[in-house]
Amino acid sequence: MRSFKISGLVIITCIASFFSATGCTKQAITAEKAITDSSSRTFLALGDSYTIGQSVSLQDRFPAQTAELLKAKGIAVSAPQYIAQTGWTTEDLQYAINQANIKPVYNLVTLLIGVNDQYQGLDTAGYRKRFTQLLQKAIEFASNNKENVVVLSIPDYGVTPFGGGVKKISEEIDAFNAINKQVTIAYGVSYIDITPISREVPNDVLLTANDGLHPSGKQYGLWAKKLVEMIK
Repeated sequence: MRSFKISGLVIITCIASFFSATGCTKQAITAEKAITDSSSRTFLALGDSYTIGQSVSLQDRFPAQTAELLKAKGIAVSAPQYIAQTGWTTEDLQYAINQANIKPVYNLVTLLIGVNDQYQGLDTAGYRKRFTQLLQKAIEFASNNKENVVVLSIPDYGVTPFGGGVKKISEEIDAFNAINKQVTIAYGVSYIDITPISREVPNDVLLTANDGLHPSGKQYGLWAKKLVEMIK
């Protein structure tokens, strides 16, 4: 099976899609099927609203933009499959994965989860345990090839219009990111810190979607470029 060579390992997107309480419509795609052929690399994206692209088009989601950038480099990749939904915590993602009956045949796996754990006030010890288990699953889905997995940090919604610049939010996001980064490195998996990009929102209103909370297609494009830079 062909695989991606990542200057690190499998891509696991750590951003949890959240804020169902704010009136955002849940966009659920559980084991969304993609058309594939034998010559294309397969791509599985695990996460929450940040992965499913709440408030942006399907084409603007960061996994979709990553796939298009890879194609532009001459790397054949199928349309990403998603297990992601707005509002999901690590526990929700675990449940969805158990229901999805996923086969471990993916050349690229991303995991981005945790923002809803923070938003709902879940404890960091529980997050560490569940994130570790999700990372293990991501590696399994990549045919146990760590070089095909990547973890993305949680963006900081505290700097968005919704977050209102509340310092406590940013501090808690940092604490959750410290955990997912430590676990990711311990497993020898690649880690991409997209949080600094998300913190540029006060300097560029175009980095936020119209809902004043989630990233825009422009911001997701910056994440996608960082992912593609790791893939050879």
